[in-house]
Amino acid sequence: MIINDPARLAEVTAAFHAYEAALMANDVPAMDALFHAAPTTNRYGVGEVLYGIEAIRAFRKGRGGSPPRRLGQVAITVYGDAFATIDAEFFRENSSRRGRQSQSWVRFGTGVYGGWKVVSAHVSLEGDSR
Repeated sequence: MIINDPARLAEVTAAFHAYEAALMANDVPAMDALFHAAPTTNRYGVGEVLYGIEAIRAFRKGRGGSPPRRLGQVAITVYGDAFATIDAEFFRENSSRRGRQSQSWVRFGTGVYGGWKVVSAHVSLEGDSR
């Protein structure tokens, strides 16, 4: 198995940054397109636990957008040609708390429904350091 094949790494990196841009713009259709449309796709957030793409879609529609943030360190690793993990730190505006985001991505071939898709995501904030 090849780890971090340059071509696959570039694809996943581009998909991750497309997702981040969609998140900051509250572009729900773009975010939705980057998540695997299946009942097996899950997302744990800071205040929610979402099982299945329909729960994720309902949350996004009712949320009104993500708080503005900037990325810290991002670690992307691609295993073979169809699986990748992304771990990212983020910092919300006007907050000293570090956020953490982990995503598992799978490559589903090509075409309209193909490409790299998030199949699992977890977002959390570090506890108060006081």
